[in-house]
Amino acid sequence: MLLGIGSAEETVYRTILENPSYGVVELSLELGWPVHQIRDTLDELAKLSLLRPSWEEPDVLRLVRPEVGLAALLAREEAALLAKQQEIERSRMAVAQMIAAYADQNPARSGEDSESLVGIDTIRARIEEQVAECRQELLGFEPKSAQTLDNIAASRPLDEALLDRGTAIRVVYTDSIRNDQPTSAYAAWLTERGGQVRTTPGLPLRMLVFDRRVALLPTDPEDSSVGAVLLRGAGVVTALVALFEQTWGAATPLGEERRRDEKGLSHQEREVLRLLSAGLTDEAVARRLDVSVRTLRRVTADLMERLEARSRFQAGYLAATRGWLPRP
Repeated sequence: MLLGIGSAEETVYRTILENPSYGVVELSLELGWPVHQIRDTLDELAKLSLLRPSWEEPDVLRLVRPEVGLAALLAREEAALLAKQQEIERSRMAVAQMIAAYADQNPARSGEDSESLVGIDTIRARIEEQVAECRQELLGFEPKSAQTLDNIAASRPLDEALLDRGTAIRVVYTDSIRNDQPTSAYAAWLTERGGQVRTTPGLPLRMLVFDRRVALLPTDPEDSSVGAVLLRGAGVVTALVALFEQTWGAATPLGEERRRDEKGLSHQEREVLRLLSAGLTDEAVARRLDVSVRTLRRVTADLMERLEARSRFQAGYLAATRGWLPRP
């Protein structure tokens, strides 16, 4: 279906474009359709504003110029697509806020599935405890490319202890890790010791999952130092592991050349398109991808040029129709 136009309407519309003088009878003879079907189809085209009543003969429908009629339909589809993607993004943010609110209002008691942690000392102490108990696998998201030297210093002995006893470590960083020498050096050290590291354009939040049974998440995704929540419920931890595996499968191994898909898009470009089409501002997208606003705008300008788009609305629509964006 093109711009909300059904197959019958499209067939009749194309025939009228090629033969503007055709009336109902001529269209019926040309297409071999009954007259009542032609009339019904013309009524649908009028509802789509591709035909309009004649000023001189109100009972006769006249062709609306394609550059006017189709442009209006395109604008309507663009608005509907943007609204749907904004709804999805709002839903995603609402889920994250509910998780954080629940954790904040439900401090841990013995045997419960969640535990709220406040302060860096408390958080690091709980991480040390979980590392000591972790035997099979540690999974992690690190959304900030520049890790503080304090964080690196605190992480190294814990990761070393895990690797020394044969525990698998898999961590996903953002692509921008390449711009921070201490963090990229630490990731390289981790891979040399037997850990696995991959990168992706953007990550939703910082996360650690221990042996697929306990997950540690920040209460504020923008500032992990504010507090954290430790989750033990099988359902939510399973969902977080599924999110990790999905992200891991699409990420690029550290040091490997960045791959492009069959449409020539890099992971970063696909993520930029997805976030911009969801209605996020340049500043919000840059923050999600951990890049500068200037870098984000350069990527956006390049994508618009490749799409031959004159506006971001048009770029979003063209990206969707070409399969550059997942359908809502």
